[in-house]
Amino acid sequence: MPKLDRMLRVVVISLGGLVAVWGVAVAQNAPPPNQGTASPAQDTAQPPTNAEGSTASFPVLAVTSVEILHSSHDPSLAVIAARGLTSSEGWDEGTLVPLTSGKPTDGVLDLVLVANAPQDAASPGTYGPIEAVLPVPELPFTAVRVRSATNTVTLKDLNGYAEAKPPDNPCGPCVGKHFVAKGATAPAGLAATDLVRQEDLPPDARVLMPTDGIRDMRTNPNRLTVIVGEDGRIVDAIWE
Repeated sequence: MPKLDRMLRVVVISLGGLVAVWGVAVAQNAPPPNQGTASPAQDTAQPPTNAEGSTASFPVLAVTSVEILHSSHDPSLAVIAARGLTSSEGWDEGTLVPLTSGKPTDGVLDLVLVANAPQDAASPGTYGPIEAVLPVPELPFTAVRVRSATNTVTLKDLNGYAEAKPPDNPCGPCVGKHFVAKGATAPAGLAATDLVRQEDLPPDARVLMPTDGIRDMRTNPNRLTVIVGEDGRIVDAIWE
């Protein structure tokens, strides 16, 4: 049996009856038994919750590739495979979640690559790899779009492959380096490797200077918070 077909069959077995339901979005968004049907306002996918009711999964930091694998045996089966990067190590259970139910009018299947984030804040280091697969019994779509917290990768060739450049990691790690605010001049005599420029940080990074207050303490593992000391050097940095 070809390697691709063996992999597809393993995916089918591991995900049980999902491939028996027509329409990937319907299968992903079907309500649990005895809980009724969701109202139209609930059609958009929501991150899974844990037993305490708090959000356990988030969009990953970035999508790096999307491809579709096809089985050569009946029943006809395709598997959408997405790979990405997380802000830190320790994320798991990558999942592709459809944004809406039913067939979209533009023919594009819109998905979000999510995963379970670590319970604790993480110090900047290397980005973590993550992947997810979604089997579908057929592909009544013209393209597949996979979103993350910072980018989107669209695959228009349903027999092909699409990829995106991985994001830079300017703060991995960055504690002890001199922070250069946007538009400011770096101190003389410091090497480029000893500097962290604000414009190189992720777009939603939060920089806390010694006199800054803080207004939002909600968890966001895709938001980098950088704390700058009195001497202009970074004293701490965390993915929240």
